[in-house]
Amino acid sequence: MKDLLDQLINQQQLSQSQARTIMLRMANEEFSDVEIAAFLTTYLMRPITVEEMTGFRDALLELAVHIDFGAIDAIDLCGTGGDGKNTFNISTLTAFVVAGAGYKVIKHGNYGVSSVSGSSNVLEQLGYTFSNDQDVLRSQVEKHNICFLHAPLFHPAMKAVGPARRSLKVKTFFNLLGPLVNPASPSHQLVGVYDLQVARLFQYFLQQLDRRYLIVHALDGYDEVSLTNDTKVFGNHKETILAPQDFGFETYQPHQLYGGESVKEAAEIFINILQNKCTQAQKDVILANAGLAIQCFKPNTNLIDCVAEAEKSLVSGAAFSILKSLTR
Repeated sequence: MKDLLDQLINQQQLSQSQARTIMLRMANEEFSDVEIAAFLTTYLMRPITVEEMTGFRDALLELAVHIDFGAIDAIDLCGTGGDGKNTFNISTLTAFVVAGAGYKVIKHGNYGVSSVSGSSNVLEQLGYTFSNDQDVLRSQVEKHNICFLHAPLFHPAMKAVGPARRSLKVKTFFNLLGPLVNPASPSHQLVGVYDLQVARLFQYFLQQLDRRYLIVHALDGYDEVSLTNDTKVFGNHKETILAPQDFGFETYQPHQLYGGESVKEAAEIFINILQNKCTQAQKDVILANAGLAIQCFKPNTNLIDCVAEAEKSLVSGAAFSILKSLTR
C-alpha cells in the first residue's frame, strides 16, 4: 500500500489493472482501516480517472453476488449521494412511487456515509429485511414491483471499506461506484450525481451499456431533481436542461427539502410523504423525480403525463401499500 500511496500523493495515476488489483486486495481485507482511509483520502485531492474508475468497477463486479431477475424491464434509482444537502430520502421515495405506478424497480443502495440517513438506514428503520437470496428478491419484484439490494450483501469490497468510509464521513469514489455496480444489471437507470464532471463520467460508462438511462444534476448542486433550480439531464443520445416549470411545478427553497437530524426523523418524513401527509414541496420533488423515472421507460411520453402517473401512485396510496407489504 505504501508504494501506491506514494504514487498517488505524487499526482501519478493508477492504471486500470492497478485499480482492479487494489480493489480486489481491499475486498480480501489485506489492508487496515487506516491504510484504506489514507487511500480514499488521496482521491479527495484530485478527480478519479476513467481508467481508475473502470478498474475499481471491474473488481467490484467480478466479486459481486449476482442476481438474475430474468428478462424484465426494471429500473435502478441509486444516486451518488455526497451533495451535502441533507435532503430527505428522495431517490428511495421515488422508487416506491414508481413501483406504485406499476413499473419494476431493483434499487441498489447503502447506509449513509456523508448524510444523516442513506437508503439502507431509512428502510432498516422502517422494518425492511435485507437479503441477497435470489428467490426472496425475485418474489418481491413479482408481487410488489420492487426490491432493495443492500450493497454490503453483494459487494465484499464495500463491506470491507465500510469502517474507513464511516470514519471519514465525507464522500469518496465509492459514492460514484454505487450506481454503476448494481448486481442485477437492470435495463433502465435514473442516477443523480453531485457535479457536472461526475455526470460526464457517468455518461461515458452508461452509454457503453445496453440500458436506457437518465443522469440528472441540479445546477445548484443536488444529486437529484430538487426543483430549487434548473436540472441538467443527460440521456441516451440527448442532453437538455429542465426547469421546475417543465415538470409543472414552481421553484422551491433549499430549506423545504430538509431531511431531518436522525434516522428516526428521516423515517418519519418518509412515511408522511408516502401517506401524502407532506408539504407541497416534498410532494412535488418526489413527483418530479418519479416522472423522469417513468419517462425513462416511456421516452416518447410527455413529461407532464409521466408526472401525472406518479401523482396517481402517491395520492391513491399505491406506493404506501407497497411499503407496508414489504415491511410487515
